[in-house]
Amino acid sequence: MPHAPARASSFIASTAVAVVLALATAGCNTTRNGITASSGLNAQASVPPSAAPGARSDAEWRQSVDVWGERYRKDPADIQAAIAYARALRATDQRAQAVAVLQQASLRHPESMPLLGAYGRALADAGQYKEALGVLGKAHTPDNPDWRILNAQGAVLDELGRHGEARKHYEAALKIVPGNAAVLSNLGLSYALTKDLKGAETALRDAAAKPDASPRVRQNLALVIGLQGRFPEAERIASADLPPPEAEANVRYLREMIAKQTAAKRPSRSLSLPSPDSGT
Repeated sequence: MPHAPARASSFIASTAVAVVLALATAGCNTTRNGITASSGLNAQASVPPSAAPGARSDAEWRQSVDVWGERYRKDPADIQAAIAYARALRATDQRAQAVAVLQQASLRHPESMPLLGAYGRALADAGQYKEALGVLGKAHTPDNPDWRILNAQGAVLDELGRHGEARKHYEAALKIVPGNAAVLSNLGLSYALTKDLKGAETALRDAAAKPDASPRVRQNLALVIGLQGRFPEAERIASADLPPPEAEANVRYLREMIAKQTAAKRPSRSLSLPSPDSGT
């Protein structure tokens, strides 16, 4: 597999690639591929947690690990420090340590819903989906639901193959934030996981049309359109957000991935899970 420019990694390394391309033409047996593109979904064949927040460089994330790690060690009971430290750890691919930090913090503050939400996301990011689902269920209440938690629960349920339940969570989130691009994108990927490419395209088109849509949403849309054989349209969408050299790399990779699908035997996938700041 050829290497792509760094800025193209949000597409090439995106989980959406692993998710949609692998599953649209094959069965839905799943193996963890890394939460990357999307709230599971980065790094090897998915989108890294460090990509989700967006603008920070690796050096800035490492600096955050040092700053927040020192503050956390001075006061392990500091909820803000625990959440920020764990977020930086996830962004630098130290997922097990992020889980450990938030597990200890949640033992100290079992009623803190923001902390439980961060802990649930970290568990999902580490591939501990059943545990994540249990924790996320405590991170909000039926009388005061949090759309971000609903979206995260939906992504975890999709990882567990419970797609109908996942979509109910996305639909509940959309009642709180109608037209939210992040939720619509996950809904579209959920349809793609069951090979309903028309449903996936509808949701992803709606998401891509929103002002808050990220480039990743449009790349997901390009993948779904490409899988339906409309390659020129897919390539236009895939290259729209990037300078020419990176656009060419993305289009080349898109063609290669689609061409390989007929040879795929055991698909792997993961969905984008919400990051603490992204609202996805």
